[in-house]
Amino acid sequence: MIPAQLRQKAEEHVDSGAFREELARLVGYPTESTTERGRVALKAYLDEVLTPLLTALGCTVTEHPNPDPAGGPFLLGTRIESPSLPTVLCYGHADVVDGHSGQWSDGRDPWTLSVDGERWYGRGTADNKGQHLVNLTALRLLLAEHGSLGFNLKFLFETGEEIGSPGLAEFATEHREELRADVLIASDGPRLDAATPTLFLGSRGGLNFELDVELRTDSYHSGNWGGILRNPATTLAGAITTLVDGHGGIKVPGLLPPELPEAVRAALAGIKVANSPGDPAPDPGWGDVGLSAAERLYGWNTLEVLAIGAADIDHPVNAIPGRARAALQLRYVSGTDVRDARQLLAEHLAAHGYPMVDVRITGDFPASRTEIDGHWPRWAAGELEAATGGPIAVLPNIGGSLPNFVFTEILDMPALWLPHSYPGCLQHAPDEHLLAPIAREGLVLATAVFHALAGTAVR
Repeated sequence: MIPAQLRQKAEEHVDSGAFREELARLVGYPTESTTERGRVALKAYLDEVLTPLLTALGCTVTEHPNPDPAGGPFLLGTRIESPSLPTVLCYGHADVVDGHSGQWSDGRDPWTLSVDGERWYGRGTADNKGQHLVNLTALRLLLAEHGSLGFNLKFLFETGEEIGSPGLAEFATEHREELRADVLIASDGPRLDAATPTLFLGSRGGLNFELDVELRTDSYHSGNWGGILRNPATTLAGAITTLVDGHGGIKVPGLLPPELPEAVRAALAGIKVANSPGDPAPDPGWGDVGLSAAERLYGWNTLEVLAIGAADIDHPVNAIPGRARAALQLRYVSGTDVRDARQLLAEHLAAHGYPMVDVRITGDFPASRTEIDGHWPRWAAGELEAATGGPIAVLPNIGGSLPNFVFTEILDMPALWLPHSYPGCLQHAPDEHLLAPIAREGLVLATAVFHALAGTAVR
């Protein structure tokens, strides 16, 4: 249980405006990982913001080059108090997506934090600067209160999460000993909803692929040639419906997980999704209707058509197009084998009469999760419930993707994710924002978890 005095200091740090003022400074660095200006800002952010914050926590700070030239450097802060104490690894990412300058409401600047009621607008407020600032502040409060953390700390920052974390897996493999820890405690992604403190234990994977039906270089008049020339757009539509039907049901057994584990089913019982004002209502009859909405979102796989096209939809002509393409994405949970996905898809399409459809895998982000009934998840859930005075949502994974596999698979440690955002935060879009009540509660929860980690119960 977090001491009342420590809880009060966490709440006052937000109420006083100190947290918001510090976040405003962080937002002011335009750390886009997709632009040259952003890469310069990222270097400054590591040197001028994160290094001093980690040094103030008593960490030895080292910067490491990325083994992948597509990615930026890594920053690692390390504080070892005693080999006999538990070691926690924290993680955050310094980069943000494109700022979309000029597209924000009411003339807002993405690199200037602006306040409208409980909403703090600015690029990175939710993803991920506000979230890693919560955790850094919680550690700072704990250290100031006790003079020590009561555990060993390693804090890793990457600079390319928004471009797929290039080099992170290789870096973790090469620096396994420096990153060794008993547990990962990190913050990214959204809560279940704005009102519900949430603990999640991993992420779904993402398999992106293209279907390409290129039958001829020219388009031919539909009156002169219709009925005797195969139409690539019609062919593509038919091919897609052999993979996923018109109601979102996956029709390829190999693209489904082997089961929905009972522990996952039990954890998702009673979880209500799309529970915040303004959220779209889940469509009845969409997806696997034998599962609840929470089970479909957090415990199962979905296959989505992200883009589809042939010819010029805005200016169609009376001609059969020569080519049609579609981009699809499989969101998949841990336990789904996608290693031979291209061959599986090609063989399936050929067996259904579509050998002319070319399949190309364009990206894969692995799925992974910590067992939901393991020691660390049960410990963390108990501490969070004690801090909130009520139940929290424990999710096997979020619906999206994070580099969780690096920690659970490569570094072989349990992963606990305590998010300080919510689904309506508009991350990756104009008007990204952090909710002040979530920042306030999040700082209390993070402080409570770190305080509990120093207790003898988890040593």
